[in-house]
Amino acid sequence: MDRSLSDRVALVTGSYRGTGRGIAHVLAREGARVVVHGFDADPAEAVAREIRDAGGDALAVAGDIRNDPGGEQVLDQTLSAAGRVDVLVNNYGVAEGPDWMAAESEDWIASYQKNVLSGVRLVRGLLPGMRERGFGRVIFVGTIGSSRPGQRMPHYYASKAALANMTVSLAKEVAGSGITVNTVSPGLIATDEVKERFLALGARRGWGDSWEQVAPHAAREFMNAPAGFVGEPEDVGQLVAFLASERARYIHGANIRIDGGAADCVN
Repeated sequence: MDRSLSDRVALVTGSYRGTGRGIAHVLAREGARVVVHGFDADPAEAVAREIRDAGGDALAVAGDIRNDPGGEQVLDQTLSAAGRVDVLVNNYGVAEGPDWMAAESEDWIASYQKNVLSGVRLVRGLLPGMRERGFGRVIFVGTIGSSRPGQRMPHYYASKAALANMTVSLAKEVAGSGITVNTVSPGLIATDEVKERFLALGARRGWGDSWEQVAPHAAREFMNAPAGFVGEPEDVGQLVAFLASERARYIHGANIRIDGGAADCVN
């Protein structure tokens, strides 16, 4: 830890749990004042309290960023409480839904509201302030599924693939402004939900009853990750913290995979 984000304010969407929670903790350790976002106030405040108890600086905001009024609510709360946002981490996203033949038009629209427009709303609200101050970091959290989509949840993979495309477009929009825009695309990450799912599977397959026993099987059989293990949420946080810092000033318009080598592709 070198406090590379001291005096920066970072908003991490969906940071009340999972990968977003891990990102929030790392950013706080690097010195940022972290705005923890949740759809309800209590879960967001619980993570903000964890960060404060660990010696970091955090506050909580709540609102449904899947629609315009909720996005405005989060923007208003954040700017009223923190004054500005230097680092926007559009982490919130949902991998859910049926397969090709079962998915209705509403499923596709809902996926874009959750995984694409939730971030677009906050970009549009925070970009003017970043331009005015001559500094900003916009980081989208995608998935390696945008490079290796599965058969199920086509609307999810399509919506996440849009983030890498948007990153290049937005990078051109903010050219020369001191703002950088990038996407990080994780592979399998050991969130509580992932652990719960694989522990249940491991029990059925006789892999063991602890995460330490089950994790190598998950890495090998479901991601075929050459790294040989499943990443933790804070692994993603470390990459995000670097991209948010001054040290990453020349990384712009990139889609960076963090997947233990599972994507097995060049581009």
